[in-house]
Amino acid sequence: MTKGVSFETAFAACPLVAILRGVRPDEAVQVGQALIDAGFALLEVPLNSPDPLASIAALARQFPQALVGAGTVLRVQDVAAIRAAGGRMIVAPNFNADVVREAARLEMTCLPGVMSATEAFAALDAGATGLKLFPAEMIPPAAVKALRAVLPQATRLLPVGGIVTANMATYRAAGADGFGIGSALFKPGMSAGNVRDNAHDFIAAWNGTTRT
Repeated sequence: MTKGVSFETAFAACPLVAILRGVRPDEAVQVGQALIDAGFALLEVPLNSPDPLASIAALARQFPQALVGAGTVLRVQDVAAIRAAGGRMIVAPNFNADVVREAARLEMTCLPGVMSATEAFAALDAGATGLKLFPAEMIPPAAVKALRAVLPQATRLLPVGGIVTANMATYRAAGADGFGIGSALFKPGMSAGNVRDNAHDFIAAWNGTTRT
């Protein structure tokens, strides 16, 4: 079982989380290679994908330079299974204090989904590594700016949901520290070549943003 890199190292390399919803174990490494080649270092396989633990295990073995984990983690009992498969990151669409505490206990990165300041502070108190702002379609840049003003300065804010290259700069200027990127980067049936092209586009868009 590989430990992989730390969240801080992976995030510093590229603060974009590749959400591989629907990826199959037989294509996970090929898709992962396309992302790694482009510069991604954070790979998430949602648990509602086909045999997600097998894909997580394959990615973690093949890419020790990346932080690999699971998304759509809704139950406490799933956290240990993800870790046993080699995953070191827990991502969720919601904030479940028990899930966050279990991930923290197992020394895993945890990015719970939040929408409000109340949820954000509660998630941080429970031990969240950073905050997934989800769905971003309901959390415009102005809301990110407002949250940024009241949350601890070191808090990592990652809008997720509807993120495309065209809206990254506005979110970044409002205070976003990174993003989770789903169907605009990968969706079932997409070739590794297409994923690589999309990944390069997102890296270029990120590099073209500025933080105010």
